[in-house]
Amino acid sequence: MTKIQAWLALSRPPFHTVGVLPFILGTVLAHRIQGVFNLQIFLLGTVGVILIMLSTYYGGEYWDFAEDTLVAKEKKSKFAGGSGILQKGILPRQFALTASIASLSLALVVGIVLQFVYRTGPFTLLFGAAGMFAGFFYSAMPIRWVRTGLGELLIALCYGWLPVAVSYYLQTGTISPLVHWMAVPIGLTIFNVILLNEYPDHEADLAAGKTNLLVRLGKKRGAYIYGIGGIGSVLFFIISLISGVPVKSLWFYFPVGAVSVVLMVLVMKGRWNDRNMLEKMCGVNILVNLGTTTSYIFAFV
Repeated sequence: MTKIQAWLALSRPPFHTVGVLPFILGTVLAHRIQGVFNLQIFLLGTVGVILIMLSTYYGGEYWDFAEDTLVAKEKKSKFAGGSGILQKGILPRQFALTASIASLSLALVVGIVLQFVYRTGPFTLLFGAAGMFAGFFYSAMPIRWVRTGLGELLIALCYGWLPVAVSYYLQTGTISPLVHWMAVPIGLTIFNVILLNEYPDHEADLAAGKTNLLVRLGKKRGAYIYGIGGIGSVLFFIISLISGVPVKSLWFYFPVGAVSVVLMVLVMKGRWNDRNMLEKMCGVNILVNLGTTTSYIFAFV
């Protein structure tokens, strides 16, 4: 039972929502615009998205072992620093790498079935490969996107545009221009989630040589980038209304946008120096991302 609980912790089920909700959004959009919905394709596609996320999370546990070990010696954040399972020795470190590769392989099988059995379109495997390449090598050597300063941007793409576009494409074989406008605020909010989650681990990442975006920028400049991302997400949400999103989405988005503005003020005022406040901000930050996606879903539903 302890090992089962450890695997669940390693898998991070709550963090799957940031990838699954945009995938649901693309499917809802396909149904509303073109009147198309195939349940089997939707379910298979969702499994594929989860498998790619599992591969990413397991790989992060394996490749970020050194910095996560440093974090484990201090007060650990719920939203950063890995699960701590490998550091406790409950599961061998190698298991995480094996599970990452296995999840990636299964995701490839799902992609093959979707393209050649369900005939979802010639770009199905290409889209899937893009997500797998970005996700697996986010932490994995030799590329390790997280140390290049580009990892956060790839996360914005893979948790913003990619799941919305792919789910729409799987159902229809095309991509609506509306997808692009909705993907921008979603992508910017998940970019801010990753950036703020790097604050609790900053010292450990610096000591371990994990040159992510926050390590490269420093905390103060990182706060300004966070502010730009937050302002951009609100502005592009409004622009998406002009581009065809139902205006009624504002009823759902208004509290989300208000919370986003409050977070921007807190981050730019340096409240990340307060460890307890930072923990709360990281949690609310994820809700802003989920709320942005959900506002679009509710509007179309």
